[in-house]
Amino acid sequence: MAKFELKLPKMGESVAEATITNWLKKVGDHIAADEAVLEIATDKVDSEVPSEVSGTLTEIFFKENDVVQVGQTIAHIETEGGVVVDAPSEATPAVTENIQAIEKTVTAAKEAVATPEDFSGSEKFFSPLVKNIAKEEGVTLAELESINGTGKDGRVTKDDILGYVKEKSQNPNAKSQTVAANSQPATLNPQPQTPKAAPSVNGQDEIVEMDRMRKLISGYMVQSVQTSAHVQSFIEVDVTNIVKWRDKVKTAFEKREGEKLTFTPIFMEAVAKALKDFPGMNISVDGEYIIKKKNINLGMAAALPNGNLIVPVIKNADQLNLVGMAKAVNDLGNRAKAGKLKPDDTQGGTYTVTNVGTFGSVFGTPIINQPQVGILALGAIRKVPAVIETPDGDFIGIRQKMFLSHSYDHRVVDGALGGSFVKRVAEYLEAFDPKRDF
Repeated sequence: MAKFELKLPKMGESVAEATITNWLKKVGDHIAADEAVLEIATDKVDSEVPSEVSGTLTEIFFKENDVVQVGQTIAHIETEGGVVVDAPSEATPAVTENIQAIEKTVTAAKEAVATPEDFSGSEKFFSPLVKNIAKEEGVTLAELESINGTGKDGRVTKDDILGYVKEKSQNPNAKSQTVAANSQPATLNPQPQTPKAAPSVNGQDEIVEMDRMRKLISGYMVQSVQTSAHVQSFIEVDVTNIVKWRDKVKTAFEKREGEKLTFTPIFMEAVAKALKDFPGMNISVDGEYIIKKKNINLGMAAALPNGNLIVPVIKNADQLNLVGMAKAVNDLGNRAKAGKLKPDDTQGGTYTVTNVGTFGSVFGTPIINQPQVGILALGAIRKVPAVIETPDGDFIGIRQKMFLSHSYDHRVVDGALGGSFVKRVAEYLEAFDPKRDF
């Protein structure tokens, strides 16, 4: 018999931790090689952790909703055959006494955090790591909210919470006074707060708790609106040449490439070109610092099976031709619908595009995907009467048109840049060559 340590696998370059959402196996269950043992979730993607070996699950070290770091051992699986783990030699009395002392310390620590602070009531965003440190160190919600975060958008970082804990241990009275001061009303004659009304429920109403993804999306949207000064620019685009070209080549494209040709990769191609022309839109904001991104990584909003939205990312989009862009768009879109996205598929985006026209919307005012500074909404393509200018005069004709809606962060993007960028996207689309190959 041998023990195999089941560890949380690496899930992408920028993913350091995950939350256990469901144990699919319990202690004593037999597990086959490559069989899923538990389900985990990062901030945006759910996935399963399979076993690399077959055997019996003997120990589980984390509960559901616990946050686990990449590389941590989460369970033991006892395998048949292989290398037998040698039994430890008999401990000396001194070692036994030390072990007992350690066990008492561990037990006391577990009892101390048996009923940790619940941070779900805060309107501020705190990462799972910060919450865990706060719980382990006995930091209350009021204290946590009083900490001035140095992370992006004023978030409390690991260093912030550790610094607070250190300072609190050295001078607890000062911190207590700070928290008390921060909790005092800002006005001399505060208005009484109106309690939140209970939801009205009758025989025909139903109360449904938000799922984990919807809670995350809700938090991200509120945080984005509170962080960025949203401004929108709109422009109407004539895409008649694109519509005619796609209708002409889509069958041949699918036959040759094995991929369907939608409008999305054509629009993504234009956005990537415009971002190269206006690198000031390909940035992010970290507190008082602007980070200029070297790579152009386009996020594309896609629907999940449960109706929620996710934003997988096309890496180095400016280096792809139309065929490569179509393959990337289809691959990410299909895997999003099937719930097969990997954590790294949603990381590293520098600008986002969302297609509201899919749902029939003429245009929209999308919310910026933090810490990016811009997002483009593609409206529905419609046949409309339009003035057509010719050398022989103007006349009215039927054209295929759509609106582009550009939301951008007015803290760092002025109207000239935001408007010029979306205008350049429109120019690329209207200059589309109807004779081009794919």
